[in-house]
Amino acid sequence: MKVSVILPAAGLGTRMKTGSAEVAGISRKQFMLLEGAPILVHTVRKFVACPLVNEVVIALRSDDLDWVGEMLAPEKFGKPVRLVAGGESRQQSVENALDSLPADTEIVAVHDAVRPFVAAATIVEVIEKAAETGAAIVGIVPVDTVKQVQRHAVQGTLNRDRLVLAQTPQVFRASILRAAFEKAREDGFIGTDESSLVERLDRMEVTVVAGSDRNIKITRPSDIELAHLFLREEHVRESETE
Repeated sequence: MKVSVILPAAGLGTRMKTGSAEVAGISRKQFMLLEGAPILVHTVRKFVACPLVNEVVIALRSDDLDWVGEMLAPEKFGKPVRLVAGGESRQQSVENALDSLPADTEIVAVHDAVRPFVAAATIVEVIEKAAETGAAIVGIVPVDTVKQVQRHAVQGTLNRDRLVLAQTPQVFRASILRAAFEKAREDGFIGTDESSLVERLDRMEVTVVAGSDRNIKITRPSDIELAHLFLREEHVRESETE
């Protein structure tokens, strides 16, 4: 089973407004430093360490390709880590990366570049589930009551037992994901994640694998303090197992 991981990292991070985010003259969350390494690097390390993963493909803005390549070079990853030019949207960036994958790729995982705390066991579980069913995502059940609103007025309360907050990785058989992107392109459909594209295919069911509230997407300045805490805890666990 050949597995490729796509990390869309071409975003501008408009919700992250902090002067400490500047790396190489760029203020974007995927390049912010955590314990001396950019968030993107921490994320790549998680997937390179997974025995099921064959390669990692990072979709970047064209202007970032050269300097990010130089930034990654000292890491000396034990598996191929390729850079491709992304697009103006996440969907276009993922599709560009998808088009670059070898023809014999069987499974494709898409993961937010700014989710560096995904558990190794979760990566394995969702990949294996997608290989079995064709499509699987990571998600968690919301703990807060969810209201449906219109014009700032509550229209109803949604049943949490039937709701999931989608996380990543989102993993699919390569043929299914390619078909989903082709249909979205033909229909002019823009989705919020890869699953929303796959869900539009006939007779296609997406399985949900339990995620974790630690698998945070670093989006706002308030997330940075929590990220530092999670990283310190990871280092402690690693030192205890050595």
